[in-house]
Amino acid sequence: MKKNYYILKQTLFLILFCIAGYTVSAQQTFTNPLLEYGADPYSTYYNGYYYYTHTMQDRLVLFKTKNLADLKNAEKKTIWIAPKNTEYAAEIWAPEFHFINGKWYVYFAADNGSNNTHRMYVLENNSKNPMEGEWVFKGKIAAKTDKWAIDGNVFTYKKQLYMIWSGWEGDTNGQQNIYIAKMKSPTEIDGERVRISSPTNPWELHGALHDDVNPAQVNVNEGPQFLANKKKAFIVFSASGCWTDNYSLGLLTFTGKDNLLDPLAWAKSEKPILQQSDKTKVYAPGHNSFFKSPNGREDWILYHANSNPGEGCGQQRSPRMQQIKWDKNGNPVIGDPISEGTVLAIPAM
Repeated sequence: MKKNYYILKQTLFLILFCIAGYTVSAQQTFTNPLLEYGADPYSTYYNGYYYYTHTMQDRLVLFKTKNLADLKNAEKKTIWIAPKNTEYAAEIWAPEFHFINGKWYVYFAADNGSNNTHRMYVLENNSKNPMEGEWVFKGKIAAKTDKWAIDGNVFTYKKQLYMIWSGWEGDTNGQQNIYIAKMKSPTEIDGERVRISSPTNPWELHGALHDDVNPAQVNVNEGPQFLANKKKAFIVFSASGCWTDNYSLGLLTFTGKDNLLDPLAWAKSEKPILQQSDKTKVYAPGHNSFFKSPNGREDWILYHANSNPGEGCGQQRSPRMQQIKWDKNGNPVIGDPISEGTVLAIPAM
């Protein structure tokens, strides 16, 4: 009897060991996409955890995980639902969570049901754990001109806080440009905006055949993201209509010394740095963000893309990630979007 009990105990131990071993092994690799859906993916790393989010249209949802490759099993919490009959009741796009000066902030675009009213808004949370505490609506965040705005990204450069976003020059949809402004605080822009990029190159102008949009209204620069490498500063942005397979990423390189608000100090790449690939069967890659591996030694990009041509801006967009490299001049190199099913090592712990 004791012998049988011993054998059973050892067998159970081996089974549990194998299961644990498989779990550990499975967490060392991943394949794209990370989720079935997730447009405009963004993550912030703080105190050992990644805080991830993506567009949910009518609410803000925060994911918490130690491993972005394991988003499917991440802790999730809805931290805010858009209140009805307000100027920020609908089309909640491209949220970003940031930890600034000991507080959490979430920036997002919203409108009242009409795209013409899109503006940027911000919530604040005093808790150091964004899954806890109270998220307080702090209102609209806009430059003095207060024009149409989406896709805000906040960053610090040489101890100065900035916001970059996609906006219209006037009050009607002529085209989307990239703007930058200094910030007085995490909830207030300081002074006026400056335009630093407009769609001009052929690879930025795809979308003129979209049936529901006037061809003069489809030229797009959007989704700007700040990226730094040592002393070099960049902005990576999305170009062309998201409804086309040609949605792609372009690069702005800062060539000045200190003044990020000098439009002449930003040089645009002649070609996209990430675009669709028939070879890897990834289409319309765009609206990215960046993060470092847990050990701080690797740089990674998050972006959304489609698995088939012609899927446009809908529910088929899924989040993917891959490591980026740096060339001898310190510029980012992404390469082709990696195909689904390709086994990759997780960001280094």
